[in-house]
Amino acid sequence: MTVKEAEAAAALVALCADLGTELPQAVRLQRLVDVLRTQFGCGAVALLRLEEERLRPMAVTGLVSDALGRRFVVGQHPRLAAILAQRDVTCFHHDSNLPDPYDGLLDTLVGEPLPVHDCMGVGLHVEGRPWGVLTLDALTTGTFGPAARRRLTHSVPLVESVIRVARLEQDLRALRLASTNLVEGGAALAALERGGGEMEIVGESPALKRLLHELGIVAASELPVLLLGETGVGKELFARLLHHQSPRHKHPLVHVNCAALPESLAESELFGHVRGAFSGAVSDRPGRFEAAEGGTLFLDEVGELPLSVQAKLLRTLQNGEIQRLGADRPRSVNVRVIAATNRNLREQVASGAFRADLYHRLSVYPVPIPPLRERGNDVLLLAGRFLDFNRARLGLRSLRLSPDAQEALRRYRWPGNVRELEHVISRAALKALSRGVDRNAIVTLEAGLLDLDALELPAAGNASPPAPASASAAAQAAGTLRDAVDACQRQVITTTLDRHQGNWAQAARALDVDASNLHKLARRLGMKG
Repeated sequence: MTVKEAEAAAALVALCADLGTELPQAVRLQRLVDVLRTQFGCGAVALLRLEEERLRPMAVTGLVSDALGRRFVVGQHPRLAAILAQRDVTCFHHDSNLPDPYDGLLDTLVGEPLPVHDCMGVGLHVEGRPWGVLTLDALTTGTFGPAARRRLTHSVPLVESVIRVARLEQDLRALRLASTNLVEGGAALAALERGGGEMEIVGESPALKRLLHELGIVAASELPVLLLGETGVGKELFARLLHHQSPRHKHPLVHVNCAALPESLAESELFGHVRGAFSGAVSDRPGRFEAAEGGTLFLDEVGELPLSVQAKLLRTLQNGEIQRLGADRPRSVNVRVIAATNRNLREQVASGAFRADLYHRLSVYPVPIPPLRERGNDVLLLAGRFLDFNRARLGLRSLRLSPDAQEALRRYRWPGNVRELEHVISRAALKALSRGVDRNAIVTLEAGLLDLDALELPAAGNASPPAPASASAAAQAAGTLRDAVDACQRQVITTTLDRHQGNWAQAARALDVDASNLHKLARRLGMKG
C-alpha cells in the first residue's frame, strides 16, 4: 500500500468513527467532502441539497469561498440535471459539450481560464427520497476512469448514511428544545437550519447562527418582537422569517412602512375608518390591523409613527382592540406585532419623540441584527449569491471575483450592509458587461470594478458644496454618517425657523417641504414640532 493509499484509508476510518460522535451538521458534512477529495485525488468535491428546483451547496472543498452562497437552478445546469435524473454514477469527460456549473469556481485557478478537466457525480437519496447530488471535479484529464466510477458507486451508501446521521442529529436538537417546553420553538429552529426559498438567510458566521437560534425560539411565542439594526441589514427578511416559522404562518403577514405614511392618513391606514370620518371617506375601510387578522403585522421604521398614532397603537397592544377612525365602538383583533427600527428608540423616548410606554410594550423581546462588518466571511457567501443572480440575469456563462476583489470585500466596512453589497456586485457586473466581455467566457470581476474606495471617500471634484459653518461643526461632532445628516438637518431647520420668527408654515414653504412632513422630521430629530 502506498503512502497516499494509507492516508486515504485512515481518513475513511476516521469518517466512520465520526458516526458514533455527535457533531454539528456543517462539521460532519465538511469532513465528508474532505475525505472524498482525498480518496479520489481530485480538485474539488461538492455536496448539494435539492430544494424545490434548485441545488444548495451544503459542503464544498476545492471551490472558491463564495461557492456556499450560490444556488444552482437545475433547469439552468444540464450536467446537474443529468446527475439528478438517474441513480447510477454519471461521468462527463473533458470533451463534453454540456456547460460545467463550476466554470470559474475552482479555487486553484486564481483568475486563469478553466483548464480541461473531468467531472462525475451521483444522485443521493435519503429514506427513499431524492436528497441531492455529490459532484467531483478533476483538473487532469482521465482522472475518473472505470475504477474511480466503481469506487464512487460503492461510496454512495456511506455518503447517504452520513447525511442521514446529520439529519437525525438536527432532529435530536429540536427534540432537546422540546424537552424544555419549547416544542414549537424547536420545530422552528429545525426549519430555520434547513432554510430554503425566500426565507433563507445566507451565512455561516457565529453571529448569524446565534441570531437564527434566537429567532427559532422566539418565533413560536406570541411576544412582540423589536428588530434592531442598521439600514440594509435585512430587517424585513428576518421579520418574514419570524412569521414564516410561527404558528401564524398560514395567516397574512402585512408590511407597513411607517416612514412612508403621511401623518394625516397614518391612523386611517393602520386602524381603518368609517364612512364620513373625514373628507373623501365615502365608504367604510378596514385598516392594516384588520388585514393582518390571525397573522402578523410588521411595523417597519416604527420610530417614525406620529405621537397621536402611537397612543392608539399602545391601546391595541394592551387590549387587543382597535377603533376605526370615526367609529363609536372598538373591534377586537388577533394580531402579533413585529416592529423594526434603525433608530435609537431610547434616545427618542428621552427627547419626547417616542412614547416610553409604547417602547416598553414593543421591546418585550428586542433582537439586535448584526451588521455585515461583524459577520466575517459571510460577505463572500452573500457575494456568491448576488454573483450567481447577476450571472443568470445577464446571460453569462460564469461570473466570479478575483482574489483581490474578495479581499476588498472583506476589508470594506459596509455602512449600507447587505443591500449595499447587492448593489456593488450588480453594478460591477454591469460595468464588466459594458466593456464588451464575452458572455461565453469566464468573467472575473477585479477589485477596481467594485469601486469600494470611491464609496468610502468622495472622489476629488465631486465634493458637496461647503456647509454653513455651524452645520459643518455639528456634522464634525457627529459620529456616523446618519448622525452627521441629522445634525445638519437640525441646524438648517433651526436657522430657517429663526429667519421666519418661529413660524413653521413659513419655514416649510422656504424649505420647499410639506408642513406636516417638516413637523414629523422635527419630532424624529428630537426638536419641538
